[in-house]
Amino acid sequence: MTKLSVNIGNLQLANPVLTASGTFGYGEEFTPFINIDRLGGYIIKGTTLNPREGNDYPRMVETPSGMLNAVGLQNKGVDYFIENIYPRISHFKSRLIVNVSGANIDDYAETARRLHHLDNVSAIEVNISCPNVKEGGMAFGTTTTGAAAVTKAVRRAYPDKTLIVKLSPNVTSIAEIAKAVEAEGADSVSLINTLMGMSIDVEKRRPHLSTITGGLSGPAVRPIAIRMVWQTAKAVDIPVIGLGGIMNGRDAIEFMLAGATAVEIGTANFIDPSVTMKVIDYMEDYCLRHGISNINDIIGCI
Repeated sequence: MTKLSVNIGNLQLANPVLTASGTFGYGEEFTPFINIDRLGGYIIKGTTLNPREGNDYPRMVETPSGMLNAVGLQNKGVDYFIENIYPRISHFKSRLIVNVSGANIDDYAETARRLHHLDNVSAIEVNISCPNVKEGGMAFGTTTTGAAAVTKAVRRAYPDKTLIVKLSPNVTSIAEIAKAVEAEGADSVSLINTLMGMSIDVEKRRPHLSTITGGLSGPAVRPIAIRMVWQTAKAVDIPVIGLGGIMNGRDAIEFMLAGATAVEIGTANFIDPSVTMKVIDYMEDYCLRHGISNINDIIGCI
């Protein structure tokens, strides 16, 4: 029997498969398709201190081997989550991770503080890399000082539970950003978030998205994500969570070989709601075929 469990800081996951925020709702939407409890963990949609309406429509468009989105962190705020959503999903055995974003550093810290007392929230993923909002988001994730400042404030507000920081690929050196958040107490980094992209309707002669630009995800970004995971894993001592265009088990293994301890599956959930189960099955089969008794042995082994 292959051991699939991995550790992100002090947090143990039953297997390396997580879901990417923004592609999995609150988890309950996927119960007709998969066994949530079989996941290593699931990361719910972005949560902010105050309610957000998100961006105007249209805010999603399909592109070659990917998609652009500019949803803009639409959600009803952290208090609504605590009072209405959390009671409905806290019974799942899979690790519940909340993605946290904010317009300023105080918003990030206060949102984290309000989530801290929830026993069944195993970790938070601090999003300093969303390209689809006018305030906060990626603005904090494109400099080492900004990334470090947010991480330091959140670490203070969320002192003894697992803190993951989600990094932007829209930077000169993602490894330097990773080292900056590691120094301020991050237990892990997840990468990559979406790449800035744009698509134009040539007949109407205007952008497809209301925001003009949006975040590109899907298999088109995977080679870039693999490269950045490989660079970052060599630069930091904390675990790296890899994401970006994972469509099947083979893609997930590729990220782990590059240095990822765990993976997040995003856009593929829209195409096949059961993809996460298939990735776990593939991992088991891969280890069996290669005589691997512990999946940790393949991390960064290229």
